[in-house]
Amino acid sequence: MTDLSHTRLLKIALPIVISNATVPLLGAVDTGVVGQMGEAAPIGAVGIGAVILTMLYWVFGFLRMGTTGLAAQAHGAGDRAERGAILLRALLIGAGAGVVFVLAQGWLFRAAFAIAPAGAEVEALARDYLAIRIWGAPATIAAYAVTGWLIAVERTRGVLLLQLWINGVNVALDLWFVLGLDWGVEGVAIATLIAEWSGLVLGLWLCRDGLLPVWRAAVARLGNRAALGVMFAVNRDIMIRSVLLQASFTTFVFLGARQGDVVLAANQVLMQFLSITAYALDGFAFAAETLVGQAVGARAREAVRQAARMAMLWGVAGAMVLGALFGLAGPWIIDVMTTAPEVRAAARDYLPWLVVAPVIGVFSWIYDGIFIGATLTAEMRRTMAISVAIYGVALLVLPPAFGNHGLWAALMVLNAARAVTMARVAGRAEAKAATSRGAAD
Repeated sequence: MTDLSHTRLLKIALPIVISNATVPLLGAVDTGVVGQMGEAAPIGAVGIGAVILTMLYWVFGFLRMGTTGLAAQAHGAGDRAERGAILLRALLIGAGAGVVFVLAQGWLFRAAFAIAPAGAEVEALARDYLAIRIWGAPATIAAYAVTGWLIAVERTRGVLLLQLWINGVNVALDLWFVLGLDWGVEGVAIATLIAEWSGLVLGLWLCRDGLLPVWRAAVARLGNRAALGVMFAVNRDIMIRSVLLQASFTTFVFLGARQGDVVLAANQVLMQFLSITAYALDGFAFAAETLVGQAVGARAREAVRQAARMAMLWGVAGAMVLGALFGLAGPWIIDVMTTAPEVRAAARDYLPWLVVAPVIGVFSWIYDGIFIGATLTAEMRRTMAISVAIYGVALLVLPPAFGNHGLWAALMVLNAARAVTMARVAGRAEAKAATSRGAAD
């Protein structure tokens, strides 16, 4: 941890930023290819099927974050066997969860369509799509573990390669199966299934030199009760925190819908600005996870402080650039996203909130990275619970008084509350470096 530098941080962060930029491509290609069939039902079927699976898989997003924090600490401590064992444990959890989804697919899909019913033709096509795609669940969830491990050991170029491979294979097979072989919706599903499993194989190959040399020692540690207890606690806390965060955003959408279709549409357009912000700044949060985690594992308190400061510096700089970009190009971006005059006007009215949103939100996002790296997940859970409670009060007061402006203000309160509550306990990351296992500074 003696070679911390801005160059090292950027080598971790920039591949993640580029990788994130490719994520929207996949959905766009799936939609575009199936759209060439000239019918509405296939488009709707692929769309609703993808949403159902995304929500199912999202529950296991904790596996990526928890694996990064734990593996980064083992890496910093120089414990290669434990680093390998962490990957194996996470892979087993991911594969096991995927198998459960495969076995429970009938019940899961019935529940999904009961909650969000579709037309008979769309639902029939969606069920065909899901019946194929669900067999990729073990690969998709296990790949979260691979991604988290690669980030932990600073191999984010591997993460980028993995994302490009999955997207490239999917796009190529989409074109072949749907436009060439006329397999329709099932062709899209088969293309994605092959891409998911080939992506897992590639990911395991990228991890080979960190796992094969210590294979026997890593396997011997799989059942270590203390390590399993830590992993369970970390993943539990992250999952609860993520559920609270998702519930907050869902509440925002539902309350916006109460204010009419135009406001709902305008909010949806503006939420894409937040998505852009998250994709762009995620790299710096991931860098914080890696470098802080390694510093904690190495018991290097000063390195924890330095890594956190560098990540925060780059995150704030990026947020300021995005805020300025939204202020200057926001109206044009809105016009690209919608042609409805009333939606454009409403979105412009609320655009100032998106100009300040990156700067208000970046502190909590970088703190997330710091806390994950230090595995301060209980603190993450508690601060999120407090912040959501404050958000709830803001929702009771601000929207009734100021309408949709009040709703956006409440969302800013949530992010500010997260930043303040996390800042109050952020010093525990350095304290943890003093007690973590591993070599002394």
